[in-house]
Amino acid sequence: MTTVAGHPFPEGLHYLVEHDVWAELADDGTARVGITAMGIALSGEVYMCRPKPVGLAIAQGRAIAVVELAKSIVSVKCPVGGTVVEVNEALADAPEWVHREPYGRGWIARLRLADWAADAPQLVHGAAVEPAMREHARLMQLA
Repeated sequence: MTTVAGHPFPEGLHYLVEHDVWAELADDGTARVGITAMGIALSGEVYMCRPKPVGLAIAQGRAIAVVELAKSIVSVKCPVGGTVVEVNEALADAPEWVHREPYGRGWIARLRLADWAADAPQLVHGAAVEPAMREHARLMQLA
């Protein structure tokens, strides 16, 4: 586990740094996606989370969900492109899981990947996570 500015970044995930989102690849050609702990720290507690519906195709960097925060409603960007095959139904009744367990119960959706080879260069993974997130934290004035 990498920690930057007090926020965890689990190993094995792929991060779209500029949008504070992550993707966890599965062997079946899908990816589970969500918001990073740093993204939650920057935005605040989530009071409502509405993922895009199953069957919808989404491009990398486009909206995968809409979340309501204390003083705003924001679009959550998708770290990978694909078709939504599952949404986290638990978030309808317990949207707080997004900020309480961003890498666990707070995942937002699962997508069938459209073009991993095209999406991968925009994501950071492995040893590249710490320096990328340190710079992001600096720019966001968290470090």
